[in-house]
Amino acid sequence: MATNKSPKTTTQTLEEALNLQVANFSVLYMKLHHYHWFVTGPTFFSLHPKFEEMYNEITLHLDALAERMLGQGYKPASRLKDVLSISSIKEAEGGESAEEMVTQLVADYTQVCTELDEAITMAEEEEEDQATADLLTQFKQAIEKHVYMLNNFLGKKR
Repeated sequence: MATNKSPKTTTQTLEEALNLQVANFSVLYMKLHHYHWFVTGPTFFSLHPKFEEMYNEITLHLDALAERMLGQGYKPASRLKDVLSISSIKEAEGGESAEEMVTQLVADYTQVCTELDEAITMAEEEEEDQATADLLTQFKQAIEKHVYMLNNFLGKKR
């Protein structure tokens, strides 16, 4: 299975940086559902509920981010075709093993963390929008914890 490694995406505005994460969270929501539904094998009983926990969490991130954007006068991406064209995270391919699912999520979440760093800097330094930076920092902290745990599941140290 090919890992979806995207080059670091440089956005021009804070709205674009935030929409990138709206798109990523939207794709991750569907990918996590796919993995939840199709995980099989000896790790089923651990991964099935973990993926559900993760898609529920990403839903909360997505909603909080979209509401913050609307409050700031930005327009969050809300159509599937827009989300798929903006996202740096790719859809699930189908047929992944449990280990491939986890490996892909580590790559996706790591990509999101890199992009969140860019958006946090833009919010703080260019827009002086500490509230948005704080929200993104909370997302990053939660996602980094998942990266840590998923790497441990794979037996990898970061």
